[in-house]
Amino acid sequence: MRGGQLAFPFFTSPGADPAPAARPEDLSVPAPAKPSKAAPSELRGTAPLPASGDALPPVRSLEELARIALACNGCRLRAGCRQVVFGEGNPQARLMFVGEGPGEQEDLQGRPFVGRAGQLLDRMIAAMGLARSDVYIANVVKCRPPNNRAPELDEADACWPFLRRQIELVDPRIIVCLGAVAARRLLGPGFGVTKSRGRFYERDGRLLTVTFHPAALLRFPAQKKLAWEDLKMVMRALEDLRSSPGA
Repeated sequence: MRGGQLAFPFFTSPGADPAPAARPEDLSVPAPAKPSKAAPSELRGTAPLPASGDALPPVRSLEELARIALACNGCRLRAGCRQVVFGEGNPQARLMFVGEGPGEQEDLQGRPFVGRAGQLLDRMIAAMGLARSDVYIANVVKCRPPNNRAPELDEADACWPFLRRQIELVDPRIIVCLGAVAARRLLGPGFGVTKSRGRFYERDGRLLTVTFHPAALLRFPAQKKLAWEDLKMVMRALEDLRSSPGA
């Protein structure tokens, strides 16, 4: 991996991003955790992903799912946004990032993570020795919440069938939850960032982990050190998967 050579731009890059707003649960700094490998004995909380309870028709591709999502009016968010931001990336990615929801630039362009937080995410991915085209990127909700507030529970529930189908269709081996909203949706209501990061959780045979949302890192650059430790843990797990027979 060339990640160690590329980490410097991500680690030192300053800046501030107006969306989404950083939240206290994303930002308090615990004692730095020593990153762990993805050995089965070090996994926490083996469990299935939450059930979706959806009535979506059977879909065989991300393209089919995107067409359905683009026509969705399942919650109040669609009425207040410009367009649905479905997700993008490698449809067979081993690594998937899940954020909170679109911001202003994402709503304008129809793509996830394209504002300043998205530019930082690109640098984080590059620091791992990967390109944006190597991974898949999605959000808990597909429509921008007003004033970039956190999605309400019923809004996240309405969008969950789409995110769950995205996960099933991409079938990543590792999912990184960016921020507390994604952590709570994919892992459960008791999960956050500071108390849940630094380890893996198994859901439906996949490894899930949690790190800071890039918008929080832009506001509080000191957190980048912890985020880099989380990404290095993911890099080691990816390397383990590459070296495993049949992986």
